[in-house]
Amino acid sequence: MKKTIIASLLLGLFSGSATAAQALAAETNVSQAQAQVSASASQVGQFSDWLPQVMQRFNGLPEVQAQAARRQQAQMSIEAADKAVYNPELGLGYQNASEDTYSLDISQTIDWGDKRGVATRIAQLESEILLSNIVLERNQMLAERLLALTSQSQARKALEFQRQQFEIAKAQLDIARQRTEVGDMSQVELQLMQLDVASNAADYALAEQASIAADGAVLALFGEFELPFEDFVNALSLQASHLQVSPELPALKSAYQQVLLAKVSTEQAKADSSADPSISLSAEREGEENKFGVGVSIPLQIRNNYSEAIAVANQGVVIAEQTYLAAERTLLQQQKQFSLSLPRLTLRYQDWSELVLTSGSKAARSLSQQWRAGDINTSDYLQSQRQMSGSYLAGLALESALYENWLSWMGTSGQLEGYLNSQLSTQGAAPASEQMN
Repeated sequence: MKKTIIASLLLGLFSGSATAAQALAAETNVSQAQAQVSASASQVGQFSDWLPQVMQRFNGLPEVQAQAARRQQAQMSIEAADKAVYNPELGLGYQNASEDTYSLDISQTIDWGDKRGVATRIAQLESEILLSNIVLERNQMLAERLLALTSQSQARKALEFQRQQFEIAKAQLDIARQRTEVGDMSQVELQLMQLDVASNAADYALAEQASIAADGAVLALFGEFELPFEDFVNALSLQASHLQVSPELPALKSAYQQVLLAKVSTEQAKADSSADPSISLSAEREGEENKFGVGVSIPLQIRNNYSEAIAVANQGVVIAEQTYLAAERTLLQQQKQFSLSLPRLTLRYQDWSELVLTSGSKAARSLSQQWRAGDINTSDYLQSQRQMSGSYLAGLALESALYENWLSWMGTSGQLEGYLNSQLSTQGAAPASEQMN
């Protein structure tokens, strides 16, 4: 112990406190970064501080604007379907004979099978299906982009952490060299410190690559990569999701409406095959004689009664029902997986927050001080550093898993935008649906 005290005094005389101060400053930065992560983990994200700007950028994307055009197209299709099926027909005739004959005919086919009403209902259902698909697509697109933002945030945290670890390793290496010069450390330990610096440099480079890739993903989805974002990991909960799987969920609403459409399609097949009569009025002048007539024509369904077409439409109902049941089963499986995995991930994240973030930074400073004082050997110190570094990065991986699990389910089920709108309303901001207009 005397040797350690003497070596430390000599080290202070030879090098002053500059290197130790650098190491202490780097360690303080790491502690502050970990404290920031702890603070973000303990608070619910303020969506109103950043989400409106993100939604404004999202609503301006060309693919989202195309969805708005598709909404207008669907409304126009309903108006087009709600028009008369048959227009009146006008006929003019002339016959050159000993007495010239002139004729005028007006005929009108009656929509006896209600083709217009069926076509209107089909257009309305197709419009609702389109709108349901747009809602689901919008939720999935939004989930994909928020997941890209969370990945970018996590990558930047990891990059900053690795940068600070690299700075600490370099500062500690300088101390190790000075301790080696005064005989307080062996050459083998110095080489271990050099290898640790090289390892930290490699980790820093890999973190840089991951951060660049995350920036590129955000750039590809938004057209820019510097967007406002704040962690909202504490807002991820089962209560944010309606766990009752029903046809009202956007993920199932379209498939359910397909069943209704298939049933209306059977009515359309019957309406198309109905014998719509035609009524005609005619006026004729032959020489000095005027003639008037009334006619009725009814199609005779002798050669084709269209029973096969109606059977095909009925089979379409069976197909649509089975398709809905398959979609419901898939969504139920995803819902069960979500309800099982999220609580477990949340519990592990809480354990990490309490154990690692609260005590990890203090332990890191204590270990560094003990190593500089010579109370622990270099190999034990480096092993402890790697363990604490791995613990911190494991916490970031847990955060990423929580975001991915929650956003994937909320986007797949179509509940994400509704939840975000409710959060914005609670925090006094305009809902995302209003910002779209």
